[in-house]
Amino acid sequence: MRFTYAEAMTDPSYYLPLARAAEAAGYTSMSVADSLVYPKESDSVYPYTPDGDRGFLEDKPFIETFTLIAAMGAVTERLRFTPFVLKLPVRPPVLVAKQATSVACLTGGRLGLGVGLSPWREDFEVMGVPWERRGRRMDEAIDIVRGLSGGEYFEYHGEHFDVPALKICPAQPFPILVGGHSEAALRRAVVRGDGWMHAGGDDLDDLLARLGRIREAEGKAGDPFEVHVISMDAYTPDGVKRLEDKGVTDVIVGFRMPYAKGPDTEPLDKKIEHLERFAEAVIAKTAS
Repeated sequence: MRFTYAEAMTDPSYYLPLARAAEAAGYTSMSVADSLVYPKESDSVYPYTPDGDRGFLEDKPFIETFTLIAAMGAVTERLRFTPFVLKLPVRPPVLVAKQATSVACLTGGRLGLGVGLSPWREDFEVMGVPWERRGRRMDEAIDIVRGLSGGEYFEYHGEHFDVPALKICPAQPFPILVGGHSEAALRRAVVRGDGWMHAGGDDLDDLLARLGRIREAEGKAGDPFEVHVISMDAYTPDGVKRLEDKGVTDVIVGFRMPYAKGPDTEPLDKKIEHLERFAEAVIAKTAS
């Protein structure tokens, strides 16, 4: 089992020391949240809070995803970075390919590119991207990012994107991890991705079963596939073993409620204490 430390919407000056502390404590990776803007008015519903309220995001600091990864990568040697998740279809995929390959090269291949659909219609509007057909746009963007990360000439002619033959240099492939709980997202993770990212909730067993059926139907049941999950089972050695038995490869753990409104008042030393205590109680006892 691999362990990902999750921290977001906190004092930006904390990220570099937290990355160093997580690496020293034995975590495999650190997740990086992605958010573009906070609209003053919105009818959008956040899918992962009980009432759909998005108010917890207001005035929370978000450093641009690839910028933050590059900064944390510069002060670490082994820690991997997994965006959780980059809102891919609102961005130009050729630019994302350039950013991701650059980060992968600078960090020595320590990138697992988590991607997903934005739940905010406003993200699409401010980026000048249609909300309609966003799933198909996502599929094409994944294909383009993967194609350009290989370092050879690549071209693509789709419904939404038309890319002439070109290459990116330097380039370095990286796994693409797809987030989302819908049937389309699970299928996208299997067919186009190298893994799946779970956003939490009580339906994990059902999601894993559905994911397994899709992998079987697509003839990919035996292929390498990353499964990143959020689960209370991740906080005990016995629980980690249960998740491992279900095919989970990575658990994502955090030590405060991310959906609380208002600023994060927890000091840096307390955050480091939490991540180190978990490493001693769980990571050290589950290491093979």
